[in-house]
Amino acid sequence: MSKIAVVYWSGTGNTEAMAKAVEKGAAAAGGTVDLFSAGDFNPEQAENYDALAFGCPSMGAEELESGEFEPMYDAVESKLAGKKAAFFGSYGWGDGQWMRDWEERASKAGVKLCCEPVIAQEAPDAEAEAACEALGKALA
Repeated sequence: MSKIAVVYWSGTGNTEAMAKAVEKGAAAAGGTVDLFSAGDFNPEQAENYDALAFGCPSMGAEELESGEFEPMYDAVESKLAGKKAAFFGSYGWGDGQWMRDWEERASKAGVKLCCEPVIAQEAPDAEAEAACEALGKALA
């Protein structure tokens, strides 16, 4: 049984809804899941998990949230080698460039994503929720 951390930052509740769908999918697949807001996750905790999902919306000029999420992710990125990882998040404008930039950054750091990231414009619809659940199952 996989132990999974779902770590997210959400300003409007959209990415939080996605995080809960990831949690639901991972639990349905038999994983033991802990849900954390970015401010409550200590990067040293990463060693306690087999898989980690990170969720962050697009902010500003299509970038990660810089107050809580970016510093946390920056500190944990080097600890993800050899672990399953996945990304998800919502956006209100643009075309998802922040996610492509995040994927490229992770790849350069040696992070191997276990599935395609899930993005949703604004609140996740039924298709995005199903994709988040599938992402959770892939982690488990």
